[in-house]
Amino acid sequence: MASRAAAQPAAATADQPSGLLARMVPPMPGSVLWGWLGPLLVTAFGAFLRFNQLGKPDKVIFDETYYVPDALGILRYGVEHNYVSARNSMLVRGDTHIFNTGGEFVVHPPAGKVLIAFGEWTFGVNSFGWRFAAALIGSLAILLLARIARRMTRSTLLGCIAGLLMALDGLEFVMSRTALLDIFLMFWILAAFGCLVVDRDVTRARLATATARTAGGAPSAWEPGGADPAGLEPAAPDGPRGPRTWWRRIPWWRVGAGVCIGLALASKWDAIWYLLGLAALVIAWDVGAHRAAGLPGGFLGTVRRHRWLPVWFGVLPVVVYLISWAGWFFSSSGYDRQWAGQNGIHTPVISALASFVQYQKQILQFHLGLTTHHPYQSQPWTWLVMSRPVAFFWQCPAGGTHGACAGAKAQEVLAIGTPLIWWASIATLLVCVAWWLTRRDWRAGALLLAVAVGWLPWFWFALHDHRTEFFFYALEFEPYLILSITLCLGLIIGSARASAMRRTVGAAVVGAYLLGVLLNFAYLYPVLAARVIPYSSWLSHMWYHGWI
Repeated sequence: MASRAAAQPAAATADQPSGLLARMVPPMPGSVLWGWLGPLLVTAFGAFLRFNQLGKPDKVIFDETYYVPDALGILRYGVEHNYVSARNSMLVRGDTHIFNTGGEFVVHPPAGKVLIAFGEWTFGVNSFGWRFAAALIGSLAILLLARIARRMTRSTLLGCIAGLLMALDGLEFVMSRTALLDIFLMFWILAAFGCLVVDRDVTRARLATATARTAGGAPSAWEPGGADPAGLEPAAPDGPRGPRTWWRRIPWWRVGAGVCIGLALASKWDAIWYLLGLAALVIAWDVGAHRAAGLPGGFLGTVRRHRWLPVWFGVLPVVVYLISWAGWFFSSSGYDRQWAGQNGIHTPVISALASFVQYQKQILQFHLGLTTHHPYQSQPWTWLVMSRPVAFFWQCPAGGTHGACAGAKAQEVLAIGTPLIWWASIATLLVCVAWWLTRRDWRAGALLLAVAVGWLPWFWFALHDHRTEFFFYALEFEPYLILSITLCLGLIIGSARASAMRRTVGAAVVGAYLLGVLLNFAYLYPVLAARVIPYSSWLSHMWYHGWI
């Protein structure tokens, strides 16, 4: 790996405090300045791509037909409101008088739509305004991934490479320029994952320090094998640095992860699988930390110590989810808001919660029963090969259909990933599986778990419930595909101890791959960004009949 992750001071051993700490938490490489400046420069590049002519096409495209008026309803009434069937053409003309009476039945929570509403409030109800929040969040996701990759690999270069790959991915690009909810779902899940990656370092550093103090006869804030490795239950409240106040006992990065996963749930319910997966990841990492420190206590002992885990990954996300529905709770016109009263339940608070539970049941029934055929639906096992991407928008500016457009111009927004990224991820995921099985590398295991919990549930729904599914659902686990590529690129470059020739050849191979990704993205750019191009050129971009 192109980092100094494995390097330790020559004089340090695992039995010395500095050696144990360096083994459990390898030092970060390079300067703090470049650790931020590099990812920020990559993010600026990605943001330019996403904000450049963000308002094109000046239409309501694909599922914007739901979320744009929903956001406007939240902005105007505090809750989603019923609207007229001609809303799309009215919104394009700037006419916002689109609402009928009564609350609208919506099948996704409000958090993502609140962010879309912020853009509409700030920049007006126009195509730039309703896409602003998606572009901002999609750009920030690049920064998040770059920083997470840097911390996981201990390499600023590899962190910047991960950010660059996300900046140049076609699917993330399109979803960052469309007012749909999936970009917010992906962002908050990635933020929760990032919080836990930082928490892993913090927890292991504290455990290494406490273990070294205990071994040296000094007072320790933890009792080896008996206290929480996150420092929630210090055995000696009066350690060498004085009493530990309550806020120092709280694992704030885990709290942050709980809040972020709650915001993901409040964007789309798909995040429920990540709530379970990330909680399992915390336990697995803490088991590994105890083993690395040479402390007794296996899996069951670690689970028993995590008595607060249901709070951080249960109660806290539920509270955040409920807060996201505040507009519905405080309104009188929200859909089913008066259900409890109509059914004889008039107790304050209880009636509101009863109505809310009834509403959530209806949402669940909708999702489980969504089997309507759609021309762009696809099966999850085809997502990595991208055999059926989704056309968010297509038109022949001169008028006519595909056949009648021959010899004229065409314009499209195709939600498709950059092939050199997605197809490469098939190989890199297999490498990471072998890497984890043979070396138990925590990074490979973490990204494989993140891919699994975001991808495999769709297999069940496709096979068991025949649910309608789309390729762009894969956006939620795309960052971890990129992390798998990044780790493999690090292997190609070689470790810091490799010969100069080895690293030069490796860097050349990686550079050639990144150049290929850049050219691949540039080639697809016209059909990602709704550029008006000759029909013959558009047709040449359709490499496979399933892309049409």
